[in-house]
Amino acid sequence: MNNQEIENSKNQNLKKEKKKWSKKKKIGIIFTTLFITGLSVFLFLFYGPWPGFRNFWITSAMTTMSHKYLATWFYSDETIQKVLENNKIIEVGEVTDPDLIKFKKYNGSMLIFKNKYEKEILTKDKGNDLYKIINVSGKTYQGFLVAIYDPSKVTIATTRYLGTRGEAITDVAARENAVIAMNGGGFYDPDWNSNGAMPHGTVIQNGQIVSDFQDANMGGGFIGFTNDNKLVLGKMTKEEALEMGYRDAIEFGPFLIVNGKSSFIKGNGGWGIAPRTAIGQRKDGIVLFLVINGRLPNSIGADMVDLTEIMENYGAYNAANLDGGSSTELVVQNKIINTPVAGGTNGLRDMPTFWIVKE
Repeated sequence: MNNQEIENSKNQNLKKEKKKWSKKKKIGIIFTTLFITGLSVFLFLFYGPWPGFRNFWITSAMTTMSHKYLATWFYSDETIQKVLENNKIIEVGEVTDPDLIKFKKYNGSMLIFKNKYEKEILTKDKGNDLYKIINVSGKTYQGFLVAIYDPSKVTIATTRYLGTRGEAITDVAARENAVIAMNGGGFYDPDWNSNGAMPHGTVIQNGQIVSDFQDANMGGGFIGFTNDNKLVLGKMTKEEALEMGYRDAIEFGPFLIVNGKSSFIKGNGGWGIAPRTAIGQRKDGIVLFLVINGRLPNSIGADMVDLTEIMENYGAYNAANLDGGSSTELVVQNKIINTPVAGGTNGLRDMPTFWIVKE
């Protein structure tokens, strides 16, 4: 190789090195830009002047059983308390008056609908007088409302192993021959590793107390049906609940609507945005099961404002929030209708209490 060839080879190698360095430099600039942009967005969302994301993040985290650290990692106790104070629900403070619920049978050929929601509820599916599934959606959520036309068909079901372990909703629905099954109240979950054995509060089934576990984290009041098939919401002792005539009830909350009066909701209600479950009854006796998907790309979830608004739209006279998050599950005709996010088999979670509908 002569001197000229050697020189040309050196120049080519030098060009290659420059290209490699230029490529590395470009990649470095891209990653640096992305990092700075991501950090800027993070800081703006978490600590910027707009409180919306901060409210969503803190209230969503602080109302979960196992993910409160997502708030405490980033915010002081003072900030968290301030956000929770600005996002809360103030309940009506009444007990349901069963006399205000007047069961009504409709003549399908003579109906005049007040609005589209009324039409959806009262227009039954052909050949199905037991229930109807209605798709609901909003800016941040997608879910299902189930109208149950005969409230006497709605009862509580529990795990066969109360106090030992919970069961999957599909197993309970199959065992009980339930046409519809929905998750019920909350349960004791120490270290966020519970097997769903111990429901919070008092559980009444067929007029008898079948479980009565009280702890400091339990809140809410009685949510259940009386012997005359009326959904009654009220904060009372278990003795008062039995005297009230509950046949099937759990304890949870908050109450969204009582005697036709909606709770006052400040901000997002303090429960954040998540998968949600709720139960209600219209003044004409029709029962409403509401299940909202959450933590999904197409459905982040709903807050207490959303739940109350949906229940108001569909004419609920009494309505209450039930256990949500990873517990939100709905089974119809032995099939999981919503998209549970608990992990596990089919995304299901072992739980102690369920609302079911039988033929």
